[in-house]
Amino acid sequence: MKAGIVGLPNVGKSTLFNCLSNAKAQSANFPFCTIEPNIGVVNVPDNRLVKLEELVNPERVLPATVEIVDIAGLVKGASKGEGLGNQFLGNIRETDAILHVLRCFDNDNVVHVDGRVDPVSDKETIDIELQLKDLETAEKKLEKVKRAARTGNKEAQAEEAILNTIKDNLEKGISVRAIPFSEEERTEYVKPLQFITDKPVMYVCNVDENSAVNGNAYVEKVKEAVANENAEVVILAVGTEADITELETFEERQMFLEDLGLEEPGSAKLIRGAYNLLNLQTYFTAGVKEVRAWTIPIGATAPQAAGVIHTDFEKGFIRAEVIKYDDYVQFGSEAKVKEAGKLGVEGKEYVVKDGDVMHFRFNV
Repeated sequence: MKAGIVGLPNVGKSTLFNCLSNAKAQSANFPFCTIEPNIGVVNVPDNRLVKLEELVNPERVLPATVEIVDIAGLVKGASKGEGLGNQFLGNIRETDAILHVLRCFDNDNVVHVDGRVDPVSDKETIDIELQLKDLETAEKKLEKVKRAARTGNKEAQAEEAILNTIKDNLEKGISVRAIPFSEEERTEYVKPLQFITDKPVMYVCNVDENSAVNGNAYVEKVKEAVANENAEVVILAVGTEADITELETFEERQMFLEDLGLEEPGSAKLIRGAYNLLNLQTYFTAGVKEVRAWTIPIGATAPQAAGVIHTDFEKGFIRAEVIKYDDYVQFGSEAKVKEAGKLGVEGKEYVVKDGDVMHFRFNV
């Protein structure tokens, strides 16, 4: 599962990417510095994993991860191929969620592609280009569906109605994710077309150091503009976060954060937010060899969770032994959890909960 970092050129996307992944994508003070998308595999910060490590003392610990993609900056006219438009739109279509970076700071030394700082206008520029591309997709599909609908095909008629609704909304500047379809309509007709504006989005307000805790007037304008989108807004001083990652020791980084009034890096909150945005959750396996966080979609069953470890685990699934994370911490070990009668034995229908500590029985 991939989350794509998008935004106008020069708003801090590549600096954010470097900060999140510790990969060194080129970042510089001019537009289109990023042309090919950079991909980083980022650890998901999770204090539960730290606690399990303390209790189990394993040989190694493996956190959950999420892929972050740094995509080239987009400009007005991208839907018609301006700038790196076609390449940008192709790259973003391949991601599962969008991290939309908005410049919310003043700095005369950092050029803005439009010559002025206005994050709401920047957001609208990108929204329009993505909506225009989705409109093109909807119209092409509508042409094909109309022919079948005219023959009396009920399935085609239902799809035609959905596509007309999408077309009408896009023409009004409303993204596909904001159209109130039923879950069935989304699954059957909307999702297969991979509309870019149907992807879940998080707005990342890139602020100056002094605004890292409470934001600023630019951030308030962004929050107001996206109030009806059901989207999270994260405040991040990207340049400052990049400076923090350059410090050598954990103690130095913590001192820097405390000076700013932060309990943890904003990037940690952003990564967890991206994980949630992708509709993902974590379960754990815990043994002396390894304590590990495994990533599964929210709503996954026990066999599906087992299949993330190995497909044979899913095919030959017999049962899952499940310990709630809080019980593991309370009793301190698997053996004591069993003694307390808190170990659950679950079958194929069990829906895994975030934080479950699991052990699978299978037969191939």
